[in-house]
Amino acid sequence: MAESEADTPSTPIEFESKYFEFDGVRLPPFCRGKMEEIANFSLRSSDIWIVTYPKSGTSLLQEVVYLVSQGADPDEIGLMNIDEQLPVLEYPQPGLDIIQVHKYYLGMLLKQSHSGVIYMARNPKDLVVSYYQFHRSLRTMSYRGTFQEFCRRFMNDKLGYGSWFEHVQEFWEHRMDSNVLFLKYEDMYKDLGTLVEQLARFLGVSCDKAQLETMVESCNQLIEQCCNSEALSICRGRVGLWKDIFTVSMNDKFDAVYRQKMGKSDLAFDFGL
Repeated sequence: MAESEADTPSTPIEFESKYFEFDGVRLPPFCRGKMEEIANFSLRSSDIWIVTYPKSGTSLLQEVVYLVSQGADPDEIGLMNIDEQLPVLEYPQPGLDIIQVHKYYLGMLLKQSHSGVIYMARNPKDLVVSYYQFHRSLRTMSYRGTFQEFCRRFMNDKLGYGSWFEHVQEFWEHRMDSNVLFLKYEDMYKDLGTLVEQLARFLGVSCDKAQLETMVESCNQLIEQCCNSEALSICRGRVGLWKDIFTVSMNDKFDAVYRQKMGKSDLAFDFGL
């Protein structure tokens, strides 16, 4: 962990102005003009939804779900555009051009249909570092503030897609619902066998012990490919990423906010990994 914290400038107005609000949730610019159409979609009982807060391992989970459900080869998945197989509804492409029935609101997903929901949560300290690096590399957002300022925005629910604290707790409260599978990103690295077994059961995929072991090995290969393909000097998907950038002061502040906002929840993350 870093030992000191420099003074941090305010986030530029240009960055702030890129967001817009829909139904009380701050969203990034590429969602503008799409939300009304998304909000009016209906759902099918056969739908399987992958739901995460940004930078919670979404793309990797997409690939793992595709592999488990289709029995695909990890090398083939590495060559395909996974968004064409499991499209993200609010993305510009392929988005709504491929999918016809969606909605990202929890209420409709869990109360108005029997669609299956696979939710993945990630240690928020690693998540905020990955989110920061992503904003730095994303031309449409062009974030040029410091990590300390970005982390404060995260703690105060001032980033796109709203509050992580509310998002993760809302789904955690539904973890026992029969149509919800709640996963943790870190389990891909420390308990992949159990995670794959849970996915197979949830998706209705029948497999014996040998087939499950092969599936786990294929998923492990996907995870290794994901980390090795990172162009950045720091892999955004690495577990324990936060320890390289959090200062002692920032960590103390984050822990205080975390206790305040998550104090009534029994959802726990292993920050020591």
